[in-house]
Amino acid sequence: MRGMTVGETAEHADLLAAAAVEAVEGTGAYAGSVFLRSRDRRSIVLAAAYGAPPSLLGGWRLIPVSSPIPLATAYRSGRTVHLANAEETMRRYPQLAVALPYAFGSCSVPVGAAGETFGALAVVWAASPGSEGLSRARRRHVRTVAGRLGSALAALRARTGDPVECAPETVPIEIPAPSATAVRVGLFGWDLGSGTFRGDDELCAIFGLDPRAFDGQATSLAACLHPGDLAAFLSAAREAAARGRRITARRLRVRERGGGEGYRTVELWARVLEAGDGPARRQLVGAVVDSRAGSAAVAAVERLRDGLFSLAPDGRVTYANHTALRQLDVSGDKLLGQVLWDALPWLADPDVESRHRSAMISQAPASFLACQAPDHWLAFSLHPEADGVTGRVVPLGQPPSTSAPPASAAEPATAATPTRLGVMHHVLQLGSALTEAVTTRQVCEVVSDQLLPAFGGQQLAIYVVRNGTMHRLFHTGRHEDFLDGLEGAPLHARLPGTEALTAGAPLFIESRQDLTRNYPGAPTGEVNSWAYLPLIASSHPVGTCVLGFDSNHRFTEKDRGVLTALAGLIAQALERAKLYDSEFAIARGLQQALLPHRLPVIPGIRTVARYLPGTSGMDIGGDWYDAIPTGKGVALIIGDVQGHSIAAAATMAQLRSAVRAFTAVSHTPGEVMAGVNRTLFDLDPGLLASCCYLQVAADTHHAHAVTAGHPPPLLRRPDGTTEVLDLGIGPLLGVERTSAYPTTPVDLPPGSVLALYTDGLVEEPGADIDVGIDRLRSSLAHARADSLDELADRLLHNARRSSYRADDIALLLTEYGPGAPGRDGAPGGGPRGAP
Repeated sequence: MRGMTVGETAEHADLLAAAAVEAVEGTGAYAGSVFLRSRDRRSIVLAAAYGAPPSLLGGWRLIPVSSPIPLATAYRSGRTVHLANAEETMRRYPQLAVALPYAFGSCSVPVGAAGETFGALAVVWAASPGSEGLSRARRRHVRTVAGRLGSALAALRARTGDPVECAPETVPIEIPAPSATAVRVGLFGWDLGSGTFRGDDELCAIFGLDPRAFDGQATSLAACLHPGDLAAFLSAAREAAARGRRITARRLRVRERGGGEGYRTVELWARVLEAGDGPARRQLVGAVVDSRAGSAAVAAVERLRDGLFSLAPDGRVTYANHTALRQLDVSGDKLLGQVLWDALPWLADPDVESRHRSAMISQAPASFLACQAPDHWLAFSLHPEADGVTGRVVPLGQPPSTSAPPASAAEPATAATPTRLGVMHHVLQLGSALTEAVTTRQVCEVVSDQLLPAFGGQQLAIYVVRNGTMHRLFHTGRHEDFLDGLEGAPLHARLPGTEALTAGAPLFIESRQDLTRNYPGAPTGEVNSWAYLPLIASSHPVGTCVLGFDSNHRFTEKDRGVLTALAGLIAQALERAKLYDSEFAIARGLQQALLPHRLPVIPGIRTVARYLPGTSGMDIGGDWYDAIPTGKGVALIIGDVQGHSIAAAATMAQLRSAVRAFTAVSHTPGEVMAGVNRTLFDLDPGLLASCCYLQVAADTHHAHAVTAGHPPPLLRRPDGTTEVLDLGIGPLLGVERTSAYPTTPVDLPPGSVLALYTDGLVEEPGADIDVGIDRLRSSLAHARADSLDELADRLLHNARRSSYRADDIALLLTEYGPGAPGRDGAPGGGPRGAP
C-alpha cells in the first residue's frame, strides 16, 4: 500500500501513475518514473514508477538536486536531457554509467507549470551501441506528458491545497509492465428467478459469444455447455440460492468456438448476493475462470528436461519447473516469491544480480556460470522482456576449463552476505563525486549533497582533529547548536563524536533516550537521532562525520553497512583535500607576490586591476598585469604565459621585469615587445606567451598599442558605445626570435575607459573566442560606471560566481581624462584578487 502523506489524494496518485504510463507507452520505452521535489528542495523523490521496479535502475528513490544525474539536471535546468545510448551516457554522465554500466538510453524532462518546477519525468529504453535514441516526435511526446502533469498538479494544488512536494518516506506508486494473460476471468450476475444473465465482454468471449449479440438470457449460455454438465450445474445454483451457500470451483465444459465436438474446461465461482430471505436469495454473482492457456503452458514446461524458471523484474522467483527445483536443490516453498540470489546462498554474488539487471535494463539475453558445490557447475541463461525474465539452467558435464573461474563462480557466498549492489551504488556514487572535489569545502559539500537525501537526514556536520581537539569544519542544516559540546572537545572526552573516532567504530543513536542514557548531559538541540561516522585514513584519525535527524530514525543493517563503507571514502578525500588546501595556499601566495601590490598615481589617469585564479587545479598560472609610469603618462601591460605551473609563474615574473626594463629606456611599444620576445628566447623555458602593451600619454588624447597574439583591448567611449580595438597583431612571444610587432595609434577621448584582459575571461569550452569577446564588449557597454571599481566587479560578476574556472583571469581597467583622478592602490582603487 502506498504511504500517503498529509494532503495527498487519490487524484494526485492517479495523475502520477497516468503520466508514467502514457510517457512509456507513447515512446516504446520499457520503464518510466516521476520524481517530485522534497519539501526542503534538496532532493527529488521517486513518486511513481512504471514498467521496472525502482531497485532495478539503481535504487534511486532520493536524488540530490545537485547530483550529476540526468533527472537532477533536467529538474535544475528546466531542459530535456536525452541520452541516446550507453556511449553518450558515459560521455556526459560518467557517474551514472559507473553505477549502471548497461546498454540503455534515457530521456529526462522537467515537470512544472507557470515557471515553477515540481520535479522530473524520465523514460528508459534498451539501446544498442550507436542507436539514435528517441525521435524528435517521441521526445516532444515526453515533454507534452510532463507539461500536462505539471499543469494538473498545479491546478490540483490550487483547488484542494494538495502539495506537489513528496516526502522522502513516501512509498512510490509502482505499476508493473503488462504481460501476456495466462488466465481469463469473466464476471457475471444471474437472476435465477427471471433467468436474466448479465456478463461482461470477457465472459462472452470465454463462451464464444459476440457481446453485442448476447441476449442476456441464461439459456443462451446453457447452450454452450456440455449437456452432461448442465443439469448438475443448475442443481448447484438452486441449492446455493436456497441455502445461501457458495459455489466453489465447479468445473464446466464449454464448447470450443466455432462449434464441433471439442470442449474446454473452465471453473465457475459464485455466491449469493446477500444473506437473508426474499428476492436476494435468487441473485448470484460470480466469475468464470478459463486457465487453459496457463495450464497448458505449465504442462508443456514441466515436460522439458531443462530447468526453467521465471523472475519478476526485481528478481523474485515467480515459477520454477520440477527440473529447475531439482537442479537448484531447493523446494518450491523456499524459492517461490523469494529473490533468486537471496534464496540460494551459493548464488549470492554481485555478478549474478548484475547479470539479471543487465538483462532487464538492456533487454538483451545474459548468461553466467555458478558452482553449487565443489564439482556441481550449472550454466544459467536469462531471456528478458519488460515484465520479467525467463531463466534456463542446465548442468555442465565438467567444470569450466578457464584458468580463472567466472566472477559468478568464485567461492560460494554465505547466507550472511549483505545487500550488494545497494552498497556498491552508494559507494560508487559518492566515490565518483569525491573524485571531482578538490578542496575541503568541496569535499564537505559533496558529502552533504549525497548523504542527507540518500538517508533522509536534515543535519550534517564534519569535525576534524587539530592539536588533539575536535574543530568543526562544516555544518549544514537548521540547527547550528546540535553539536555544540563537540567543538573544542579533546579526544579523550566522553562524547559520542570523540568515542566513535577513538574506537574506530561508527555509533548509531536512534533516540534522545538512547543518547541521554549512554551520554548524560550531552547536548541534543532539536535533533532526535544521530549517526557518528569515524573518519580514519591510513590508520590516522582525521575527524568525525555526524548525521542528524529531526525525528527518530531507525538505522537498518543496510544503512549501517553503507554508512560504514562511505566513512572511509570521506576520510581519504578529506586528507587529500587538506593537503591540497595547504599547497594551494602556498602556490597562491607565491602568485600574488609576483603581481604588483600598488598601481601608480598618474594625474588624469586612473587604473584598477582584478585577478581571479583558476579553480580547476593546484598549479599557479602565468597571467599578469602591470602599469608603469613613463614620465609622459603610463604604460599598460597585460600578458599570459602558456600553462599552469611554477615554471609558467617564473617565466611570467621574468617577462614582467623585461617589460619594465625596456620601458624604462624609453623604447617605443614595438621595440619593447620585440625586446621582450628576444628575452623569452634567451630564457628558453619552452613556453609561449601572449601580451598586450599600450603607452598612454596623459597630456594628449592618444595612445600607441602593440599586441603579441593577445585578445584585443576594449574601448568604452564617454557616450557608452564600446568597440573592440582593431590592432595590428604580432606573433606570440617565443615563436620566432626576429619577430616584429606593428604599433597601432588609438584615440582616447576624455572620459573613455580601456579594458585589458586575459583569455580566461572570454573563453568558453566549445565556443569561439570572438563570441566571448563580444559578450564582454556588450557587458562593458551596458554596465553602470559609477566608479571604476564597481565596473571591474560587474565585469567579473559571473566569473566570481562560477565554481569552476579552468583558467586564471586578469583584468586591467584604465579611465582616461580630467574626470579620472589618479589612485595609488588604496582600498577600492588598487588590484584585487579572489579565490
